[in-house]
Amino acid sequence: MKIVWSKEALHRLIEIEAFIAEDNEVKAVEFTDYLVDQTLMIVDNPKMGRIVPEFMDSNIRELLIKGYRIVYGLGEGRINILTVFEGHRQIRKAEIYQDKY
Repeated sequence: MKIVWSKEALHRLIEIEAFIAEDNEVKAVEFTDYLVDQTLMIVDNPKMGRIVPEFMDSNIRELLIKGYRIVYGLGEGRINILTVFEGHRQIRKAEIYQDKY
């Protein structure tokens, strides 16, 4: 399996890094690198993330990492990272269905 990042997910990751960089540029890069590295865990076990409660679709799952939700879709032979956002808010359908998983 390979991991593919959607435009939405990459955009959100850049926003997260920019926000953290306002206080500490080094920590911003370290944190976003950490989030990306955490997605590598799902290559060997794609169903390790929980099913996203807003959708209850077994092909849309998420990892909860340090207060952030990394949402991914299971496709044929690949894992699509659909979006990344702060865990205190609910996901918007447009974030998921913008890119086909």
